[in-house]
Amino acid sequence: MSRSPSSAPENDANLERPGAAVNKIEKFPMYIDAEWCESSSGRWFDTKNPYTGDVWAQLPEANETDVNRAVEAAHRAFTSGPWATMTPSDRGLLLHRLGDVIAANARYLAELEVRDNGKLMVEMLGQMKYLPRWFQYYGGLADKIEGAVTPIDKAGMFHYVTYEPMGVVGAITPWNSPLLLTVWKLAPALAAGNTVVIKPSEFASASMIGFAKLFEEAGFPKGVVNVVTGFGQEAGGALVGHPLVKRIAFTGGNIGGRKISEAAAHQFKRVSLELGGKSPHIIFGDADLPAAIKGVISGIFAACGQTCMAGSRLLLHSSIHDEFVEKLVERMEQARLGDPFEETTDIGPIATEAQLRKILDYVEIGKSEGAVCVLGGKKATGLNCGRGWFFEPTIFTGVTNDMRIAREEVFGPVLSIMKFESDDEAIEIANDTPFGLSAGFWTQDLARAMSLPKRIRAGTVWVNSYRVVSYMAPFGGMGQSGFGRENGAAAIHEYLETKSVFINPKSSISNPFTLQ
Repeated sequence: MSRSPSSAPENDANLERPGAAVNKIEKFPMYIDAEWCESSSGRWFDTKNPYTGDVWAQLPEANETDVNRAVEAAHRAFTSGPWATMTPSDRGLLLHRLGDVIAANARYLAELEVRDNGKLMVEMLGQMKYLPRWFQYYGGLADKIEGAVTPIDKAGMFHYVTYEPMGVVGAITPWNSPLLLTVWKLAPALAAGNTVVIKPSEFASASMIGFAKLFEEAGFPKGVVNVVTGFGQEAGGALVGHPLVKRIAFTGGNIGGRKISEAAAHQFKRVSLELGGKSPHIIFGDADLPAAIKGVISGIFAACGQTCMAGSRLLLHSSIHDEFVEKLVERMEQARLGDPFEETTDIGPIATEAQLRKILDYVEIGKSEGAVCVLGGKKATGLNCGRGWFFEPTIFTGVTNDMRIAREEVFGPVLSIMKFESDDEAIEIANDTPFGLSAGFWTQDLARAMSLPKRIRAGTVWVNSYRVVSYMAPFGGMGQSGFGRENGAAAIHEYLETKSVFINPKSSISNPFTLQ
């Protein structure tokens, strides 16, 4: 029988906090060339608070004209503004200053994120306080992009390698972690000397506008960073197709990623794609079970499973399967759903109503395929869920890896559990997926911990942990999870062109009809 988790009790004090305000509708204008502006069409679109289901903000619906303005502003800033002549050291200092401004405004940014996508305040505040580290890290790297003199094999010839910024970068970001995933692109792009036009998801744009205010405070020259809001087909399509945009950095779903990749290919633009995942989370028989249970919860139920790295496929060794499932279900029955601003809330709402419907559809698909729903499986309607888009934490057992719930990204709090008997079988199941973003496993066997990561086909592998990220650690996927890497020292080269320079001091050529 399917069981339901509990809901947090009603709290009238919620009505006084930003997350529960329903009457005031705020307007967030776009940020183009250091000016706050509406769309050229004058159209606005609504954004809803996932906790209340009510419209709380409106944003300009950008069109091709608006995107052109933003790209041209970014191009001017790159070619002729103060940014164009700024030394790498000065750029680094500016990034450090931006980090300080973000730290001072962390709570404001976190509140906007919670209102816009329903994530827990405790997590969002932690994220916002962590964001400055990216600008400190890449601010430090800005003046350390060093070229090289090559001991070239051509007598009398001098050769060196240098790196140059690309120009205007288009960043298209998702609704699940708007600011974090934007910063992963923005910090290295700016450190490399590029300018940026950001197009956030239409489902979560308000925090990006709040973020844009901080560039003025930090002292960035006009046009270096621009934000346009709107829908993918019109605003996003115009950004990808603009001839002055030299690179696209995208995080989102596979359908959108494929369209962007195809569109960018027409102009041979450089593209990085961080797409979906169906990540395996493997628990071996010797694992520390209490710790592993916490890891599984973090992997799939934190953020309502709305993360590309979600550990949505749980592989349990047969020797611990029944005990692990029983303890996991028991723990999740106590999960408190409710107001994401409450510190006692464990699980907030789903970010969008459309995503809630998608999760419901996948649950029905899982049941029709023969999987057994042992927890959850339906929309949550507890006292503190109100009119919000809540879904119960859901656990399926009896799943096989050919089922759709084991192969397709649900992007919700839905866990598919499978059994395995040996290390080889676990690896075979883990790699039997078109995706390859992340994976995790738990063991107390040091030899296994050291040898298995190289056998798992994924861009990130966690051992005895899950859902850990750092500005120092490269992140990206294999297969249908995309290509390119964000974070780490190497990410700055994703936003640089490599130039090879030959200097012939003699100004002579022996034979003009042969390769020299």
